[in-house]
Amino acid sequence: MSTVNGQPDYIVVGAGSAGAALAYRLTENPQTSVLLVEAGKAAHPYARMPISFGLFIDRTGVNWRYFSEPEEGTKNRVIPVPRGKMLGGSSSINGLVYVRGQTLDYDTWGQLG
Repeated sequence: MSTVNGQPDYIVVGAGSAGAALAYRLTENPQTSVLLVEAGKAAHPYARMPISFGLFIDRTGVNWRYFSEPEEGTKNRVIPVPRGKMLGGSSSINGLVYVRGQTLDYDTWGQLG
């Protein structure tokens, strides 16, 4: 990492999975300067422990604490939608959870080309 004097060529907001990967790829050109900005801190020490996912739900220091809109199907309840606020973004607080997509979605994408 180096210090840039003046304006960077690119500013990437959010050091989550996509932002960090994009910043890295942009810096493959040694003539390009990139500023990567993250609102949160370095990854929490528990971020590598899948069982600690529940610890991050109510912590504003590592979670933006977004909620869904009330929906009829949830009896108008709001559902927490955790979004990571640390280096690594939401990938750092997902607890290694994987949600398999619906077969119909994949089939439709295939038909669309």
